[in-house]
Amino acid sequence: MKRFMLATLAMLPAALHAQTTPANTANPVGPSAQGDVALTIYQNGQSLVQDVRRLDLAAGRTRQDFPDVSAQIRPETVTLSGPGIGIVEQNFDFDLLSPDKLMEKAVGSVVTIVRTNPATGAETREQARVLAANGGIVLQIGSRIEVLRDDGLPVRVIFDKVPENLRARPTLSVTLQTAAAGRVPATLTYLTPGLGWTSDYVMLFDAAKGAIDVQGWVTLTNATGTTYRDADILLVAGNPNANNNNGYFSRLSRASLTEAGTETGTRERLGDYILYPLPARTTVANAQQKQVSFLDVKGAPARNSYEWVNGWLGTTSEPRSASSVLKFSTAKSGGLGDQLPAGTIRVYLRDARGDPQFIGESRIEGTPMGSQMSIRTGDAFDVKAMAVVVERKRLSPSRWRTTMRYDLSNARAEPVTVDLAQDGLYGDVRVIEQSLTGNRVSADRMEWQVPVPANGKTSLNVVFDTRY
Repeated sequence: MKRFMLATLAMLPAALHAQTTPANTANPVGPSAQGDVALTIYQNGQSLVQDVRRLDLAAGRTRQDFPDVSAQIRPETVTLSGPGIGIVEQNFDFDLLSPDKLMEKAVGSVVTIVRTNPATGAETREQARVLAANGGIVLQIGSRIEVLRDDGLPVRVIFDKVPENLRARPTLSVTLQTAAAGRVPATLTYLTPGLGWTSDYVMLFDAAKGAIDVQGWVTLTNATGTTYRDADILLVAGNPNANNNNGYFSRLSRASLTEAGTETGTRERLGDYILYPLPARTTVANAQQKQVSFLDVKGAPARNSYEWVNGWLGTTSEPRSASSVLKFSTAKSGGLGDQLPAGTIRVYLRDARGDPQFIGESRIEGTPMGSQMSIRTGDAFDVKAMAVVVERKRLSPSRWRTTMRYDLSNARAEPVTVDLAQDGLYGDVRVIEQSLTGNRVSADRMEWQVPVPANGKTSLNVVFDTRY
């Protein structure tokens, strides 16, 4: 079957406009019908829209159209409140104007086919009835049946009007019962997916000064099919329970919250959620990302370190790189001084020329003020470690003694300290001997700060007594 020439519909908007006059058909696309818009945007992809419009209503039962709502509106969440009005029925018209939809709705109707002679530029026009528009356009022109073909010849279609059941913009139609005629303010409220926000952080680390500069950005994304103009925007840090399929999957390594903070921040709260109102009204256009700054900190203390973790009391197959880790605080004193909404931190380090270079990124969860943070920026090229089981001896049916050796190497020209951790200490595990005093940070984890000389090696020896 020959394919329908898509270029045929490329000029529809212009052609449609040319055939339209104020006397019989209104322009299908005009100014926004939205009123005073307020958006509450959550981090789970859901948003609450509150749109206050002034309506001229007649007494009794009337139908009122609300164009410029979200194309992804959840109709079951719609409420309309105003003095003396009640909802009888509502319909959401999501069949939106497009070239394909226009042809589908034109089946059975007569359109004008305009062909242009590429050699002379002369136009010829014919009246045609649209017989089918599924998989191709079939026309009846006089006594012949013709299929519009993709043959490269300039052809366009002119329509007399836009079908009544085809909308240029997403529209909610509501049947109202009004107590009295007049102009009244009405608040349209609904939930919609497609509006979301994330927080992104740009962190510049100055190793010589042991300090970081942090810029926090809110990134707004609008995929609702509708532009929200001059909106009052409130961002909510947290994920309220909702019956939706929006999930989040990240391949980024996650930052460690080594110590949860206990400081109360100054930001407004809504229950257990933290609110981030934007300082000024803004327009969030459809299919747009917009960034707004919410955090700007200079010279907060930070230090670079190395971490290496053994997951259980066993030998590693080969030496593994230590993780390069940047540690800092969110405390009011000596830290960033703010709560951090969940997001991605991208870390930059100045090179020998003083230019910032990207060294890694990590995802953080919502973090209270006063917390201690560890951002893993990548694997250390020159610092490696290996765990070795020197001896594992069974003392009784429920008791084992394991002698571990951790071999660390450093190919850097300066000494380093590796924060070495042994995980997987399940059951009743006791440290009998250790060549360097460590710290039991949890029931199943021990940590040691192991100094490794420049261009050298060192070993840590530990004996564990395990009882089940």
